[in-house]
Amino acid sequence: MEALLLTLAVVATMANAVVYGTDVFSALVQRPAMAHVDDAALTSAMGQIHRFGDRRMPVPGVFGLVATVGTAAVAGFEGKTTPSVASGVAALALVVWLAIYNKVSAPVNKELTGAALDCRVAPDARGLQRTWDSVINVRVLLQAVALGGMCVALAAS
Repeated sequence: MEALLLTLAVVATMANAVVYGTDVFSALVQRPAMAHVDDAALTSAMGQIHRFGDRRMPVPGVFGLVATVGTAAVAGFEGKTTPSVASGVAALALVVWLAIYNKVSAPVNKELTGAALDCRVAPDARGLQRTWDSVINVRVLLQAVALGGMCVALAAS
């Protein structure tokens, strides 16, 4: 069981780090860069980014959430309180992240992707981007909590 616990914790940490790093890049680089382009460039660039991101990012996201929940379950079964609680907190942070993504980010992604694929400027492209930007910092924070929780779970395992 020890090997399973460590394997799940490592997979969860690595997969969640991919999503965390993507969100950090978006907050630190993408957001300010997109503020300096016109609406056509914003629609095209962000639409294409979301086109590929929404197809590819679920893979590490699902692996991360499943492995995080698995870590909490195995640690709990083994009676390891610290890793169980830490990975449980991480799982909760990921579920909240997913809810915010589905409620706020995904609809914006869909609109910008559709406009980019149709080679048109999204109506209110700037407003759509502001909506997306409005949750990126909280998404980063939730991913940081999840990644920190998994680091604690690993260290205490």
